[in-house]
Amino acid sequence: MIYIGVTGWGDHDVLYEAGVPSRDKLGIYAGHFPIVEVDASFYAVQPKSNAEKWVSETPDDFRFVVKAYQGMTGHQRGEEYYESKEEMFDAFIDSLTPYVEANKLGMVLFQTPPWFDCRKENVDYLRYSREKLRDFPVALEFRNRTWFEPSFYEKTLSFMKQENWIHGICDEPQAGEGSIPTVLHATNKDKTLIRFHGRNVHGWNKPPEGNWRKVRFLYRYNEKELLEWKEKLEQLQKQTKDIYLLFNNNSGGDAVDNAKQLIAMLGLEYDGLAPKQLGLFDELF
Repeated sequence: MIYIGVTGWGDHDVLYEAGVPSRDKLGIYAGHFPIVEVDASFYAVQPKSNAEKWVSETPDDFRFVVKAYQGMTGHQRGEEYYESKEEMFDAFIDSLTPYVEANKLGMVLFQTPPWFDCRKENVDYLRYSREKLRDFPVALEFRNRTWFEPSFYEKTLSFMKQENWIHGICDEPQAGEGSIPTVLHATNKDKTLIRFHGRNVHGWNKPPEGNWRKVRFLYRYNEKELLEWKEKLEQLQKQTKDIYLLFNNNSGGDAVDNAKQLIAMLGLEYDGLAPKQLGLFDELF
């Protein structure tokens, strides 16, 4: 099965009528898509009360991809809030409890930073991280090209398979060492993750100044680009049971439209979505 959604649920204005409060958006979102990425967990380990609320607002078949906390993945460079790595990992693991108990954890996303290159100490850290998260399905997404250089390509994929990492495949700009190619190889027979970051090659790498995050994912996939993925998905379906596909190209509000466009192209229909809220005229007539 191919499950398609977007990253986060708060910033996709096309889904919501004006004035809809933030607390109501997830329930509405779940009427359109069967999965979502929780990105708040990247910036801070979330209290369990948040996850309890989110799982209660979504249908039984809904699934969450929970992004690992930035201190765990090596992004955090400033003050750390935990006294040790063990304490940090344990806090994150505890925050996953509501998703697990509700059977709504699709997977954890462990995304490494652009400076996390292919060398022994980083391989050792990945082993440590996977052992700490051994009880969960975890997708690994690289942001450094060295992992897929010819000399490491096969070793990287073999390592991911041996350590039971789900492959986090990317569609993203090819913009130097801080980007990776699209590698159509599943490392887990049950699940594979694909994230569409757009192809804004000029906005991908961080400039010396300016609001980089507002333009990095500024991209709208055209029909030809999405159709190319139809064949790629057929190839991946021969390697893995379920594919989770998330659009992250939302700097210009394009993620939802592209996600719905691909759903239509693939002829997908999802059972068990949340009932869609009726508009004003539907309620009156």
